[in-house]
Amino acid sequence: MATKQSEDVSTDMSYQSSGCMARIRKFCPVDVFTWRLAKALAMGQGLAGLICGTAISSQYLATRFNVNTPMLQSFFNYFLLFVTYTTMLLCRAGDGSILQILRRRWWKYLMLGLVDVEANYAVVKAYQYTTLTSIQLLDCFVIPVLMLLSWWVLKTRYRLVHYVAVCICLLGVGTMVGADLMAGRDQGSTSNILLGDCLVLISATLYAVSNVCQEYTVKNLSRVEFLGMVGLFGTIISTIQMIVLEHNKIAAIQWSWQVGLLFSAFALCMYTLYSFMPIVVKLSNATSVNLSMLTSDLFSLFCGIFLFQYNFSALYLISLVVILIGFITFNAVPTPQRDPASSSFSFCEAGFYDNSVTTLNVSNVTVRINAKDEEGGKEQQDGENKEGCEEKEMNAPGPAQRFGRETSEEDAVAVGHCTKM
Repeated sequence: MATKQSEDVSTDMSYQSSGCMARIRKFCPVDVFTWRLAKALAMGQGLAGLICGTAISSQYLATRFNVNTPMLQSFFNYFLLFVTYTTMLLCRAGDGSILQILRRRWWKYLMLGLVDVEANYAVVKAYQYTTLTSIQLLDCFVIPVLMLLSWWVLKTRYRLVHYVAVCICLLGVGTMVGADLMAGRDQGSTSNILLGDCLVLISATLYAVSNVCQEYTVKNLSRVEFLGMVGLFGTIISTIQMIVLEHNKIAAIQWSWQVGLLFSAFALCMYTLYSFMPIVVKLSNATSVNLSMLTSDLFSLFCGIFLFQYNFSALYLISLVVILIGFITFNAVPTPQRDPASSSFSFCEAGFYDNSVTTLNVSNVTVRINAKDEEGGKEQQDGENKEGCEEKEMNAPGPAQRFGRETSEEDAVAVGHCTKM
């Protein structure tokens, strides 16, 4: 008995190893490095470049002109979204009009706008209390929170390779932070490190909530609705918060064309980021987009080498390569869903979500399978009836024989009709 069990175990192990080897032999780089992946990677790095632009303009405002007004800067972004996308909603009629949207989901978008505004405010405020190294490390907390919320809300199911890819990306961030420490670039305040670290964690959590809501909205409703509602409620909330918290700082600003140019650069970068991020999220998913945007700090460092005379380190390039490897690994395998029928979006073979009708096709296949099962059952039943009729034909007189033949013909027609269905 023990010998038989050992033989079964060895057989299973050999089968698994042969299966892994077969997968390795069947691996084709063309199936991984698709045009869709290249487009998502390029667009993700474009978003990282926009974040770099906001960081540089904010740093210039703070260091050169002593301007620290995060709510005022965010207000210009939300106002541009309001002028563009909320106006588009005002021009709509029917179920997609702004009145119908507000009537059905106004409180949801109010909460979403509040979450988005406070996420932006908390991370900027954290720079006043903690170091840059702490912010860079703790800001990565958005990735596990985002994966947890995607698992819970969007029913996304991650595989082992996805967790490995996330660890690779976080390893790249750790390499970047290590390069900063070696270069002596641990800038920032240390007045209240605990408060600053808590603000970063709160900001990361709020960003994760906002990104999950964004992914759900753009894949089930529309990008214009999401941006229009965020622009509407973001403008209202940021205006109230700006008047309450920053009216003294705004009054103390010494306006010049340089200050106006930096405010404009920040607003345009944020507006472009908000406008294009839903497109990238719809092309892939929120977790993938956030992984690709981990390189934004590296882009800021590269720009700081020329603008702020930072010291260059080869570890920066290594960090960039490691993060990109992790991103490609994450997108090489699809992220399946536990219950595709309960969700209106599916995934395609390249590992990205797609607004298709795959769930309808699955249901059609299920209906066809059930129809075939019913057809097989009817054929079996008809066969039994036919055999019974043949026995009756052998024992019954002529009229009964005619009745048996008519019944079998009707059964054949019924089976043929079921086959067409």
